[in-house]
Amino acid sequence: MINGEKVLDHPIRWAMVGGGRGSQIGYIHRSAALRDRSFELVAGAFDINPERGKDFGIQLGVNPDRCYPDYKTMLAEEAKRGDDKIEAVTIAVPNGLHYEVCKAVLEAGFHAVCEKPLCFTTEQAEELVHLADSKGLVVGVTYGYSGHQLIEQARQMVLHGDLGEICLVKMQFPFGAYNTPVEETNSAARWRMDPTKAGPSFVLGDVGTHPLFLAETMVPDFEIESLMCTTKSFIPTRKLEDNAFVIMNLKGGAQATCWASAINCGALHGQKVRIVGSKASVEWYDERPNQLTYEIEGEPVRILERGGAYLYPLSVGTCRRPHQRRPYGRSLRCVVEPLPPLRHRHGEGEQGREGRLLVSGCPCRCGRRQVGREMRGVGQEGRRLGQVLSSPEFQL
Repeated sequence: MINGEKVLDHPIRWAMVGGGRGSQIGYIHRSAALRDRSFELVAGAFDINPERGKDFGIQLGVNPDRCYPDYKTMLAEEAKRGDDKIEAVTIAVPNGLHYEVCKAVLEAGFHAVCEKPLCFTTEQAEELVHLADSKGLVVGVTYGYSGHQLIEQARQMVLHGDLGEICLVKMQFPFGAYNTPVEETNSAARWRMDPTKAGPSFVLGDVGTHPLFLAETMVPDFEIESLMCTTKSFIPTRKLEDNAFVIMNLKGGAQATCWASAINCGALHGQKVRIVGSKASVEWYDERPNQLTYEIEGEPVRILERGGAYLYPLSVGTCRRPHQRRPYGRSLRCVVEPLPPLRHRHGEGEQGREGRLLVSGCPCRCGRRQVGREMRGVGQEGRRLGQVLSSPEFQL
C-alpha cells in the first residue's frame, strides 16, 4: 500500500538538462519524480535558449540563480556548492547529446538518469557504465512501460509454464499523428527526423524499442538469432523512417514480429505485446494497461485485472499508480545489488548503434530482467540512491 509517508531524511536534490517548455517528455519525468517527495527539483538547464529556460525554471519554482544557461555551467557551478549541491541529473535532450551530457554528469560526480538511447554505439555505452562504476555512481536508462503490474504478471506466467512453450511474440507500437509533415511546425518533432540529432532511426529507435523491451521482460529467454527489416518514409521529405516492419527468428525456435510506425492514422499509441505459447496466449495493450488478456485454447477468454488476488505475488506486491511509471520508482531498484557481467544482445550493425547494454538478469527481489540491465551502481552514494528507490513506499 502506498500512503505517502516520506522515506528519506531529505529528498534527493535533483536537476534536469532539457525537458523544458514544449518538451514531450519533461513533464512526465517531473510528475513521476516529485510525487513521492523523494526528489526535489533544485536546478536545471532546461532549454537551449537560456532566457526561455530560466523563465521556465522560475515557473517551476526553481531558484533563478540555479536556472543555468547550459549544462556545462550547471555542472561546474553545482560542483562548487556545499551540502546543498545536486545529487542526480535527468538528461532529456535530443538523442545526439545523450552521450556527451551523460558523460559530463558522471565526470562531475552526479548520478545520471538518461532518456533512451543512452548513446549510439556499444563502445560509448560501455565507457559510461565503466565510468559510473569507477565513481560509485548510478547511470540508468529506463523503459517505463515495464513498471506496470501486468507486465510482471505475464513474465511470471511465462516462467511458471502457464503458456506452455513460447512459439510467437507479436510486438507493435504504431501510433498516428505524424501522417503529415508535422515537423515543419513542431520543433519537438523536428529533431526526431534529423539523423544528426536523432541518430540512425526514427520509429524503430523512438517507439519500436518499447515493445521489444517489454517482450524481453515478459519472455526471459527472448534472444534474437536473425532478423530482417523493411523501412520506409511515407513523408518524402523525411530522412528517417516513419514506418518499419521487423521479422525475427529467436534462439530456441520461436519467431517474433515488430511493427513500429508514426503514420497509423487515428491511433493514439497502439502499443501491444502478444505472447503465444503452445497452451495459451497473453496480450497486453498500453491503452488498457491495467488488464491482461489471457486466452487458453478451448476456453473462454479471461481478463486479468491489476491488483487481483489471483495474480502472482510479484505482480501485486509493489506498485505505484499505473500512469506514473518513469525512471523514479521500482525500475531503479536493481542498482542496490551487483549485477551479473554485461553481455551484448545487439552488438553489430544498426542494432549495435543503439548502444543498449544488457546483462543476464537481475538478482533483486523484483525478479525482472528489465532496467537493471541498463545501469550499474556501486559505492555508498549509488547504494543509497538504490535503497531509496527500492523502498516499499517508492514503487512503480
